Order: sequence, then C-alpha cells, then structure tokens
Amino acid sequence: MHGVDVTPRVWDRILSVRSGQACACCGRFTAAERAALELYGPVARRDLGPVTVAQIGQSLDGRVATASGDARDVSGPDGLAHLHRLRALVDGVVIGVRTALHDHPRLTVRLCSGPNPARIVIDPCGRLPDEATVLAAGGARRIVVQGVDRPRPLGVEILHLPLRDRRMDPAQILTGLRDMGLGSLLIEGGGLTIGGFLEAGLLDRLQVSVAPLIIGAGPQGLTSRAPVQHLSDALRPETRFFGLGSDIVFDCALGPQASRAMLPVHKRDGLGPITAVS
Repeated sequence: MHGVDVTPRVWDRILSVRSGQACACCGRFTAAERAALELYGPVARRDLGPVTVAQIGQSLDGRVATASGDARDVSGPDGLAHLHRLRALVDGVVIGVRTALHDHPRLTVRLCSGPNPARIVIDPCGRLPDEATVLAAGGARRIVVQGVDRPRPLGVEILHLPLRDRRMDPAQILTGLRDMGLGSLLIEGGGLTIGGFLEAGLLDRLQVSVAPLIIGAGPQGLTSRAPVQHLSDALRPETRFFGLGSDIVFDCALGPQASRAMLPVHKRDGLGPITAVS
C-alpha cells in the first residue's frame, strides 16, 4: 500500500497537470508525494481524453450512513479532503436527486485549493426544489438533468432527456453532459447512481474510500440493480491501494484508458520516472 502525502508543492503540481501546464512525471518528490501524484494524476490529466470517475466513502462494513440516515462523519478528515481534491480536478460533479434531497450537499471545493466544479443533479421527475442547496448561485455552473417539462430558476441549465420507467439512460446523460462541454466528471452519489453508471460500463475509475469504523446497519455504498449470482462473474478491476491517514482508498481502473493512466510513467509516455528523495 502506498502512503500519500499531499504537500502544498505536490498539490500545486497536480493542479498544473489539470490545467495542462505541467506533467505528473518530472521533478524530485518524496515517495509519499509521488504516491499522491500517482493517485490524483490520472484524474487530473486531460491528454488522455475525458474521464468519468466515481467515488464512495464508506465504513469497514460497507455502510455509507446509519440506519437513521446519519452520514455526516462516515469518512474521516483525510477521506473528506480526498473527495474535495477530486472535485477540484473535474469539470463537473454528478449526484442523484435522493442525495440532493437527503444530504443537502454544496458540492464545492473547500478543503483544498482549486476551482469549483459544475454542480449536476439527475432529477428524472422534477422532485428537486428550486431552493435546494445544490442550486444556490455561487459562480459554478448548475445543471439539472430531468425528463419532465419543469422550469428552473434563472442561471440553472436544464438537460432534458427521455424517461423510461421513471429512469434515465446513463449513456445519454454522459453524452449530454459532454455535449455541454463537461469532459471530466465525478459521479459522487448515491450508491444507486454510481451503480447505474458502473453497470452501463461508463466508469473509467472507481475509488472507494474506507474509514475505520463499523456501523452495523444502514444503506450500503454501492448498490447494483443486477447483482451477479456467481463470484466467477464478478467484476475484478485492476486496483491500487493508498493510505490517506484516516482512510484507505481503493483506486480501481475500469477500462483500457484508465489502466494505461495507471502505468509507471516511463512505460506510459517514454519519460523518466519521478525521482524519490528521502
């Protein structure tokens, strides 16, 4: 497992990678700083094309909240900082309407430096109220993906897509958002929304952040509408493990492009490896 140290200088480098002004390979870094580049570099890079990454924060027993719905401190402080870093590296963050209604997320970047992403809510039947926290004005784009003719406040963009059994096709959602200029996307929640993109084969990466606590009951992190019946049919992604202080992150590659982004730098680009210093 790789221990990660996101120092100010390595985070500045990662943001420069995001803006296309630097690479994630050159320079002298400690082993823990290099691990940070290996964890965040594949999300920050734009030269490999658009990337769709999902992130789940959960307990040791796979829960994202208590049975009463308390989800505030499932992730430790390092896990929360990790989520905010991912937000800063993508063009838009996607959540389902249940998450928007229950958790009242802001989807902003507050625990690190970096730009706020577009805030995107999948709301097939128009349940999201106009005064929802996620739709508050604040500089970033606000987008509602919906299948009904429902007006939204000035400044909120609407992506109108067809409904089928009160649901939307994840592939159509992804295509529509890309047509709106949003290349790199973070699917943040909830479990059903992430599961829909995963089952449709649309995720390039899945990151599961596990915090050291046992809840015992409550909603599960990743929920599939069509679970496998035999372990031989289970998805077995190429996975790396990173220690982030309070949490452990499982970084899973789910496609050829994602696997290529995880290769050592000298094998991937023909460039020299990052130099570790003690």
